[in-house]
Amino acid sequence: MKFKRRLETRAVVDLVPMIDVVFQLILFFLVSTTFAVLPGISLDLPQSSTAEGMRTNGITITVTSEGNLFVNSEALTVDDLDAALVALGSATDVPRDAVPVSLEADAAVPNGTIVSILDSLRRTGFVGVNLRTKDK
Repeated sequence: MKFKRRLETRAVVDLVPMIDVVFQLILFFLVSTTFAVLPGISLDLPQSSTAEGMRTNGITITVTSEGNLFVNSEALTVDDLDAALVALGSATDVPRDAVPVSLEADAAVPNGTIVSILDSLRRTGFVGVNLRTKDK
């Protein structure tokens, strides 16, 4: 008895060209997309010749030239600063003297406002304060 051998054609789809095309489309859309510029707090930081770059992931206090005060993008007044700092300090398990605080003040902000913010920081137990400036 003679058996016939069936030759089956197996269809194999090569996915490499399709992956290349999809990757090129992703790159095209990433590069050609216009990113929305979110409005931020505009500051004219004072200049310093000895400024050092530093990243902080602690508390950021921002004071604009109009006298607006922001703590981590939340608008406050100088009178409410103590309560906000106490709330931020008790929200974490890290001791307050280890939390980095970055103070960003416009060049036109009066010295008295900065001193009152520093006093508020000392009263609430924050001691690591960095003053943000820009290079000359």
